[in-house]
Amino acid sequence: MIIIKNENEIAAMREGGKILASVMRELEKITMPGENTLAVDQLAERLIREAGGVPAFKGYGAESGNPFPATICASINNEIVHGIPKKDRILKKGDIFKIDIGMRYKGMMTDMARTFAVGKVSEEAQKLIDVTRESLNFGIEKLKAGKPLSDYSARVQEFVERHGFSIVRDLVGHGVGRELHEDPHIPNYKTRDPEIILKEGMALALEPMVNAGTHKIKLGNDNWTFSTADGKLSAHFEDTVLITKNGPEILTRK
Repeated sequence: MIIIKNENEIAAMREGGKILASVMRELEKITMPGENTLAVDQLAERLIREAGGVPAFKGYGAESGNPFPATICASINNEIVHGIPKKDRILKKGDIFKIDIGMRYKGMMTDMARTFAVGKVSEEAQKLIDVTRESLNFGIEKLKAGKPLSDYSARVQEFVERHGFSIVRDLVGHGVGRELHEDPHIPNYKTRDPEIILKEGMALALEPMVNAGTHKIKLGNDNWTFSTADGKLSAHFEDTVLITKNGPEILTRK
């Protein structure tokens, strides 16, 4: 069931989204060669808690017996999503580093991700980052109450593939708000699924995951980290977006 958010819930998500965006900006500042991913995670948790929030990812999946152990997902190079921060994972010049982060604030969730270049990166890596970021921006432009959600999916896929990259198909975006993952599932590619018509008050976590090579993926031995099947680079951008009568409102940008 798709949950339409009320005014109080939207107000909390707006405030939480601004806080989360500010946390991400602080994390970007320490994303540099020589830093370890656990240090980035520890800073994220401290900033979230100081702001009155609770990390959304830490402990997620506890019912499965394999809870996620960290505040951020820290994924490097061919890792797509859900990488686990570790002290011995050291960022190096030329890496691309994906930070995915979620927060519960005043009872409501927001979720976002960014891909950062660590120092100077290859031309292909920079193009991948830029195309992934722009695919999200172009997709968001298609969101409008009364229009099908598939307009977003089709535009993201077209933009990515036109630039020679591939869209991950086994991982998708989602509704967000009262819970971290709500209906609907939001693919970043056109499907034959029944159409979902956008309505005011929907909150969506939109997140293109784009690979330099094949769209196929594999799961690591930790049962969390997804990587590209061919070992090539992957980039990831995500924002929490509210559908309003005036168009899409991006909550996780400031």
